[in-house]
Amino acid sequence: MQSFETLLNESAQAHGHLCPGQVVGVRMAILGCRLIGLSVPLGKDNLKKLIVYVEMDRCTADAVAHVTGVRLGRRSLKFMDYGIMAATFVNLDSGQAFRIISTEDSRDLASVYVPDISEKGNRQREAYKRMPDSVLFKVQKVHVKLNEYDLPGPTRCKSVCSRCGQVVRDRREVIVDDKPVCRPCSQQSYFDHAREVCWPGMNWSPQLEGDNSPGEASVKLHPEEILREHHNINDSRKRDCLDYKN
Repeated sequence: MQSFETLLNESAQAHGHLCPGQVVGVRMAILGCRLIGLSVPLGKDNLKKLIVYVEMDRCTADAVAHVTGVRLGRRSLKFMDYGIMAATFVNLDSGQAFRIISTEDSRDLASVYVPDISEKGNRQREAYKRMPDSVLFKVQKVHVKLNEYDLPGPTRCKSVCSRCGQVVRDRREVIVDDKPVCRPCSQQSYFDHAREVCWPGMNWSPQLEGDNSPGEASVKLHPEEILREHHNINDSRKRDCLDYKN
């Protein structure tokens, strides 16, 4: 296992800066993995045993992800938008799960552990290194209801939205009048007033265009049949789409 300072420095470098949330996240990850019987950093085999639910989109979440190696794209990192400085660590082999919550007491006690630093951020950062786990965190043993559509691995199910034809993966659709509907069509989306648009450089591709930027791309590099297909697609879109500036 790498030292705490090594994990913290690597996490801060990946995150972009060293802050109190990074210290909390690294320690949270170390404790969470230890409680479910895993050590950090995780080896390739152990990566498949872990799912982590983070309840905040703050610096701490980046540290937890970096130390454990969990990723959204691997389906091993789950974001629950609760606004709570907490994370739950699940061992998929054993079923054990522990939720770790950063305490408010730790913020209040920072000046006790580091009385010689007046600046708040630096004081908290150093205090969080010194506090025992029992002061910095509360721990809950929990049960996480997992189904096969939440697990890492390939797509297990696809459905087609009955309204727009969009493919929806892993049972994330909703059922309306006994038919599958994607969340945007069901008005359960984070956006609204969606309108498809056309944009400059629509034909750009890194392999077909070389290293030219989208605005400089030369269509002469396209094989003739690909170029014809691009024109067909673009003509169809332009009939139905708005200019991206509108």
